[in-house]
Amino acid sequence: MSVVNLLCLPNAGASATMYLRWRRLLPTWVNLVPLELPGRGRRMGEPCAENFDRLVSQLCREHAGLMQQPYALFGHSMGALLAYGIARHQHEQGQALPRVLFASGTAGPSRRDSDRFLHTSDADLIADMRRQGGTPEEVFESPELMRMTLDILGADYRLCQSFVYREGAPLPMPLEVLAGRQDDIGAERVLSWQREAGTDFSLQWFQGGHFFIRQQEAAVLQAILRELKHQLARVADAAFATA
Repeated sequence: MSVVNLLCLPNAGASATMYLRWRRLLPTWVNLVPLELPGRGRRMGEPCAENFDRLVSQLCREHAGLMQQPYALFGHSMGALLAYGIARHQHEQGQALPRVLFASGTAGPSRRDSDRFLHTSDADLIADMRRQGGTPEEVFESPELMRMTLDILGADYRLCQSFVYREGAPLPMPLEVLAGRQDDIGAERVLSWQREAGTDFSLQWFQGGHFFIRQQEAAVLQAILRELKHQLARVADAAFATA
């Protein structure tokens, strides 16, 4: 089976290192590529991005080489919105498209709750972190780690606030949405992803809250691999048919 680059984008407040453990859980034909955002991880020395469109353009430039090879996009929460932005940018610019777009743990772009991201005081951010779960307790117990996390999370909320939905043609690639049954997003807002899709759309529900991708990691990875295999097989069959 041919190798596919799986480009993964993190949720708000997180580093792309959240995906590193997947490397030992995925087969060799999947090249996991965590896309680190400015202001965290190995890019800690850079200022955090706070403009959605500029960040999407920057990420497309930085990873253009990887996207000339077979690739897929996966993003969770804010990362899903960024993955959507990258897919939309690639489509509009006539560039290479992902084999599949995986959008996890967020409402469709047309149903974003932008008011939520207006509240970026420390108290509001901490309350949001507690409500959604997923933040290690040691972060809350360390003033230094908490300050760093709050600064990144606040910038990410301003990034999300800068997102402007523009209705366009359906995305010409498979769109697979993953969602947690106990997440508070609401089924109707999750289903609104279908508005962005062409004829190839699917939605899978998993037990768990906003961070179901950790609670149901094995099932999530199985779903990703199943769809990647399906899409790569379709490409191979089409190439064989025209040979």
